[in-house]
Amino acid sequence: MTTITDIKSKVQGLDSSVKARNIKEISKKTSSIYESIAVINKRAEEIAVELKTELHNKLNEFATSSETIEEILENKEQIEISKFYERLPSPSIIATEEFIRGNLNYEYKEEEARSTED
Repeated sequence: MTTITDIKSKVQGLDSSVKARNIKEISKKTSSIYESIAVINKRAEEIAVELKTELHNKLNEFATSSETIEEILENKEQIEISKFYERLPSPSIIATEEFIRGNLNYEYKEEEARSTED
């Protein structure tokens, strides 16, 4: 599982806005652009789940049942944590960058034997 420090290092210097990409360069890494997009999409889904889980875990640390002055101060920390995650580039942008830089490992599952169909 990716941690917040891993995410910080991955996205450092990464532009959070969407930009045009060279389709030919992306499709060179697989046999077609559709396979490349499928790989990127799968990784983006993984990143989204990791980020969501990590954010919920961090915010759950602040969960309390009583309203106190301390809780109000902790809310500021919660807000800062939430703002950090909001400023991150989208999981799709992170996954695309990983794919383009060659930092994304993927493999194809072998098809099951068709002996059961015969």
